[in-house]
Amino acid sequence: MAGRAQRFNNALVAASFALVGAAGASASGAAGQESAARRSSGDGVYTEVQANRGEREYGRTCEHCHGAGLEGDAGREIPPLVSDPFMRNWNGKTLKELFDLLSRSMPADNRGSLSARTYSDLIAYLLRANDAPAGTSALPDSPAGLEAITIEKP
Repeated sequence: MAGRAQRFNNALVAASFALVGAAGASASGAAGQESAARRSSGDGVYTEVQANRGEREYGRTCEHCHGAGLEGDAGREIPPLVSDPFMRNWNGKTLKELFDLLSRSMPADNRGSLSARTYSDLIAYLLRANDAPAGTSALPDSPAGLEAITIEKP
């Protein structure tokens, strides 16, 4: 009986290791797929049409504070949205982080009043203004879709 119990115990241990190995392989495969899905702003993550919509919206809702050239206003503590100051602040962060900030705090005189699509269009315009290339697919308008896209200095 002891031999039978020992064989059963050995079989359980072997099965456990097999399950752990399969789970690990599955997890590493999923991690590989996740990292493969990650993109950067340099990968053409928005379209010109989307950036054009964003530029028009910027003129209506953002320009009066951030300036026609996206230069901001240091005297009023309004940050620039273009060039080195913008890229130093946002380099390495995700588009979701930028989307969340914009949708919570902009426009300053009517916070969170724009649609998710409009915030994504504005981000497309900011990417273009910061020399990120356009692509063939529009930015998603959901925070989850923007999570996998990192802002990178061109």
